[in-house]
Amino acid sequence: MSSPSSSDVVDDLSRTIRIASVPAGHVYVRHLSAVTPDTSRAAILRLPDPHPDGSARVAAERWWPPVMLEPSWIEQHADEFDVFHVHFGFDALSPDVLTELVDALRREGKPLVYTVHDLTNPHHATPEAHLAHLDILIPAADELITLTEGAADEVERRWGRRPAVIPHPHIVEPAEVETALAGRVDTRGEFHVGVHAKSLRASMEPLPVIEALVELARVEPSIVVHVNGHREILEPGGAKYEEALASRLRELADAGHIELRIHDYLSDEELWRYLASLDASVLPYRFGTHSGWLEACLDLGTAVVAPDVGFYADQGPVFTYRRAADALDADSLRDTVLAASRAVAPRHAPEFRASQRDEIAAAHADIYAAALTRVRVTQ
Repeated sequence: MSSPSSSDVVDDLSRTIRIASVPAGHVYVRHLSAVTPDTSRAAILRLPDPHPDGSARVAAERWWPPVMLEPSWIEQHADEFDVFHVHFGFDALSPDVLTELVDALRREGKPLVYTVHDLTNPHHATPEAHLAHLDILIPAADELITLTEGAADEVERRWGRRPAVIPHPHIVEPAEVETALAGRVDTRGEFHVGVHAKSLRASMEPLPVIEALVELARVEPSIVVHVNGHREILEPGGAKYEEALASRLRELADAGHIELRIHDYLSDEELWRYLASLDASVLPYRFGTHSGWLEACLDLGTAVVAPDVGFYADQGPVFTYRRAADALDADSLRDTVLAASRAVAPRHAPEFRASQRDEIAAAHADIYAAALTRVRVTQ
């Protein structure tokens, strides 16, 4: 993990650097803070998310749409932060508004840090809108971060700038890991594989994956296929009801080929318990870049079966299957799940995650200090 040196920013090491983080409440961002405070670096304070209703309240639960992305917010609150750090939430902005935001930061002398989480937006069926955003943010950022060397290579190839590479922190809290694992049931002799058909982002194509797993289970009786999905997708009257998918899943469930569970959005505790109950979780993605779901599985010791798109294999130890010409290679998926069933699932121990999180926090503190230096030198 590399980060710029902050040895020349002596004045920043004795004070707090205030970060306007977009957002602050997302679990990824919350876990950028250190477990063990590092007194050799500036303290990092992330401002809470303003409430989207425009009131003075803090957004304790819902941070979207991010108020901080309004150019007027920059102008009105410039004296409250030192560095502006963008992660997520700019999907709905037009390129013109995003350019106005960058211009407002420049006028106020505030450095912009951008973490490139997604090179393709998992919610968009086509790449053009997200690419237009990247074409503004990546050249404008005073400092760039991404999560994997593969993504850094791609950013450098396309935009001529190489981001610092800082890995994804843990998702599941250590106490939550312990609780989820304590509820795990011994299913010796069976290998439980899950596919989560949740909000059906544009990047997801679960049905071909499920069909391939059903075929595998027919010849390998030890394989048990679990499918979870949200009511809004799989029940008539749901806001995003997918009739063809719902009908086929019920048919497979009625025939005893899959264990189907339809539910509302799971709480974190319920989600960790579900993931911990699986031996492997299959990511049914057509495209993508990085995955928080993958990290949660690594926290819990659930094997990840991921496609060879994006940079999932760079992100962590996964079992990789192929997609060919934007279509699932079903044989590759079946072979990969079989390989996973014969291996020990990788897990990031809590001690490793705590040490890693301290390194991640230190790297961010150095980048914030470097961004401040860069802006001061150019002013």
